[in-house]
Amino acid sequence: MSLTRRDFARTSAATGAGVALAGSVGALASAPNALASTDTDADADADSGDGTSAAGHGGVGYGPLLPDPDGILALPAGFTYRVITHSGKTKLESGEFTPSNHDGTATFDGPRGTTLLVNNHELKGPRAGWTHPVPLTEGLVYDPAAAGGCTVVEVRPDGQVAEWVGIAGTSTNCAGGRTSWGTWLTCEENSDRAGTNGMTKDHGYVFEVDPRDRRANQDPKPLKFFGRYDHEAVVIDPKRGHAYLTEDASGPNGLLFRWTPPQGFEHGRGRFRTLADDAGVLQAPRCFDSGGTFVDDLSRATKTGTVYGVDWVDVPDRDATTVAVRKQFADGEITRARKLEGMWWADGGAYVVSSYARSESPGTPHDGQVWFYDPRRRTLTLKVLLGVNPDPSADGAFDGPDNITVSPYGGLVIAEDGEGVQHLFGATDSGRTYPIARNELNLGTEEEPEYSEFTGVTFSPDGRTLYANIQTPGIMLAITGPWKRQKRG
Repeated sequence: MSLTRRDFARTSAATGAGVALAGSVGALASAPNALASTDTDADADADSGDGTSAAGHGGVGYGPLLPDPDGILALPAGFTYRVITHSGKTKLESGEFTPSNHDGTATFDGPRGTTLLVNNHELKGPRAGWTHPVPLTEGLVYDPAAAGGCTVVEVRPDGQVAEWVGIAGTSTNCAGGRTSWGTWLTCEENSDRAGTNGMTKDHGYVFEVDPRDRRANQDPKPLKFFGRYDHEAVVIDPKRGHAYLTEDASGPNGLLFRWTPPQGFEHGRGRFRTLADDAGVLQAPRCFDSGGTFVDDLSRATKTGTVYGVDWVDVPDRDATTVAVRKQFADGEITRARKLEGMWWADGGAYVVSSYARSESPGTPHDGQVWFYDPRRRTLTLKVLLGVNPDPSADGAFDGPDNITVSPYGGLVIAEDGEGVQHLFGATDSGRTYPIARNELNLGTEEEPEYSEFTGVTFSPDGRTLYANIQTPGIMLAITGPWKRQKRG
């Protein structure tokens, strides 16, 4: 049923939309640039006189980050990391090196106390362009010309690690999403047609990877009903069955999508393979404010707590036969956003990242938004807003959120993909932020340092380990330490 502008305006007036907000993360920031500085409470602890260390302080976060003598990861006192996979150094079961360019990741309970991780490898274009592409394992290849795909990593209770190919021959596997039935949906952030850039098949699809059943990954099938475009991430509503997907594209800006399954369809292992290429309905959002005014781009929002009502408009040609999906809509028909990136399902809805907005967006420039889509209310609420970072090279400011996860200890954990220094950082329910890790692997020079983005941030099923990737060259890290419930601040 469509949520009309009149319905939304009446509901907003009655409930004070933007004030009475549901969800455990709450309104995470109160003003632009509210998340552009770290908050470790280190000074308060230093002055307490009770001998409390930075790692054990009672405030927000875990204290200042300590330099790493190995030059990989700075962490708070009391925390440690372990390298799980490292492209060009660790090897797969089959003997090839771990592929490069780690990206989106999810964790799963494995057999006999193991943890399984599915790890995307964001490799674009022909295989010849990469030193460590995803190996073309027999039976798991979609397009033998493409370099990307996923690997499955098994971390055993004794610390031993095994890794094997989950899918190969896909392109630019960026983010994706974990399903409630224990599989991974990997997304191609590239829509090359067969015959373009050396590809032998069309790209721009979503594929399902089962970390527990290698046989289920044989003969990879693109899930064409999700559409063909530059996919970023996907989440599944376990109650209603909808899928929500982000598109990272510009010229014009990309879209958030909703896919409604066919009537009577039940999710589960292997069920997507039974669906026709045009199964269900793919739609894009049309947002409007509490006054009923159409909103053309999410960059129009300038305050956290902003709430937009959402209607959904059918996509004319989801396979983009002649025209890219985002270009099939005229101005005024749908709502766009720049750099729609990571997503996470929690609190009965989808957290959605718009990484930044500049001149390609019609609203106010920013260095990151996180929205929450509530399917019950059919609303988008702005939870996090990062003002433009004036000096990305200086440690202490955050910009460019990408992959995100909801923390079992409260609030969000966000992987930074901005300019300059790169962090994993947390945001509490009340908007206070704190650093968790800093990438110290300098890929540039001492005079002109360069640091790769963080990706694939996700907790282990038991919540004790935070996994994250340094995308280049491709390093998966396991972070452990004295995790604690974060106060509102």
